[in-house]
Amino acid sequence: MIRVIGVRFRTAGKIYFFDPLNLEIKKGDRVIVETARGIEFGTVVTGVTEVEEEKVVQPLKPVIRVANQRDVEQENANREKEKEAFKVCLEKIHDHKLEMKLIDAEYTFDNNKVLFYFTADGRIDFRELVKDLASVFKTRIELRQIGVRDETKLVGGIGICGRPLCCHSYLSDFVPVSIKMAKEQNLSLNPAKISGVCGRLMCCLKNEEETYEELNRRLPDIGDYVTAADGLKGEVQSVNVLRQLVKVVVDVGDEKEIKEYPVDKLHFRRKHGKKEKWICRKRSCRSWSVWRRQRSRKGRRTEGRTETGTRGKADRAAASEGKETGRSVSVRKIPGSRASEPVRAAGRIIRGRVREQGRQVFRQTVNSASTAGKHSPNSSLERTGCPVHVRGAGIAMTTEGVRTT
Repeated sequence: MIRVIGVRFRTAGKIYFFDPLNLEIKKGDRVIVETARGIEFGTVVTGVTEVEEEKVVQPLKPVIRVANQRDVEQENANREKEKEAFKVCLEKIHDHKLEMKLIDAEYTFDNNKVLFYFTADGRIDFRELVKDLASVFKTRIELRQIGVRDETKLVGGIGICGRPLCCHSYLSDFVPVSIKMAKEQNLSLNPAKISGVCGRLMCCLKNEEETYEELNRRLPDIGDYVTAADGLKGEVQSVNVLRQLVKVVVDVGDEKEIKEYPVDKLHFRRKHGKKEKWICRKRSCRSWSVWRRQRSRKGRRTEGRTETGTRGKADRAAASEGKETGRSVSVRKIPGSRASEPVRAAGRIIRGRVREQGRQVFRQTVNSASTAGKHSPNSSLERTGCPVHVRGAGIAMTTEGVRTT
């Protein structure tokens, strides 16, 4: 364990760890530290704590000193100079006729560098602009291109909820957000309603994602057939995720009625969780096809009439004699074509290899399951991402081990 403090340099920015040494530092203090950009002025957001060494980026730099009144005045002066630098850079961009949008200007604490943040549709040649800015400010100049999400984080604003933007107020990192999260929460898929100020999907979609996943896992899908505790059977018409209520269309005599039941009063096959989910490798299953293509990319299973692919005359001749050439002969289904004996022989070779590969994977899985209770994470089963199912064997391999089907 290492003693560190967490320092943040701008609102909702990332938290960086520094060595507090023997200084008395508490949350809310201002400190002067050394970073890759130079001497910086930051705010302590987490007091002296102990963290694991794996979470600390080495080398851990120490705190130079606790900021005094003079340091605070210099920081305020730098904020005023940034406004002037922003205006000057806008004029230079206009003079050079560059298609870029200036977002922000920032001085380091020791005035050793000036950073300008901008957005643009593509790459911008700003070499001449940097020369002009260096001649004006007499210091190092750095122009950094950022994306639209970073632009919104720097500028800030008000969201459609009427509150300050999450990324500008408290989010230190951007989390991955997908349209699946909106579907899981039964939100409107209208882009105007689920997109933020930046034009991307709103970050707050991630806040309740895990809760909705757990609640939806307990509910049946619309259209499923369920059995209620009173013995009535019917089809699910709608569900209320937050209240965990299900409306079911049931048959009462010769009429149909809509009744609402708590999900605990219904009997149905629940959805599998992430750890319980398993996929069958039957030949009729789509996952079997995906796995088979990954295991044998050179061969393709066929049923019915086939013709040879373009593997060469040598392979077709060897297949006609029932020999193996060390390569799989590609075959494809042609409606209405007549398969010759060489083609049938090539198909038998491919099918035999695929079956043998399936047997090998099954044997490895059963052996590892019998010794360790479940398959090894490094086994071929885990790499393929799909459990093994052997037709006719009556045994299936899941993430929990071997079970009888």
